[in-house]
Amino acid sequence: MNPNASDELVAVYDRTGAVVGVEPRSTVYARGLWHATSGVLVRSGDGERIYVHRRTETKSVYPGMHDCLAGGVVDPGETVEVTAIRELEEELGITGVDLRPLANTSWDGELNGKPMRCHLFAFEATYDGPICHQPSEILDGWWWTDAELITHLADPTWPFVPDTRVLIPDMFR
Repeated sequence: MNPNASDELVAVYDRTGAVVGVEPRSTVYARGLWHATSGVLVRSGDGERIYVHRRTETKSVYPGMHDCLAGGVVDPGETVEVTAIRELEEELGITGVDLRPLANTSWDGELNGKPMRCHLFAFEATYDGPICHQPSEILDGWWWTDAELITHLADPTWPFVPDTRVLIPDMFR
């Protein structure tokens, strides 16, 4: 993660999903302000596998946990689609793919004992090329079938990011 990431500006939303302002990321997390994230589920060209990765231990949010979305917070002035494209390239080095809307929901959760409120937007892309992890964000990654991911998710102790976990039922419908 960028050492100054806590100072980056992010778009602030209200409970209904309307943009209402801009605040530093550190303020958004400290005060539990509504914000938005956008991520991409990468599926193999044959449709049989999903790319799953493990976050680095240095991430400020959910370090060391697994995820199946490459994503991040929506910056001021960005659409959720632009954020998804940017994050897919930053985290996995994937460019030039078409995105398909997959799921969206709102999540009123918790991070380190403080509220974490987020509107979540998921997209799907098909890709079979090389994957290049951003070393500051992604520790490792691999391809799993839907069944393998669902089996791991059935274990509540498996360290998987909670915000993506709430999207899973909609993503695999």
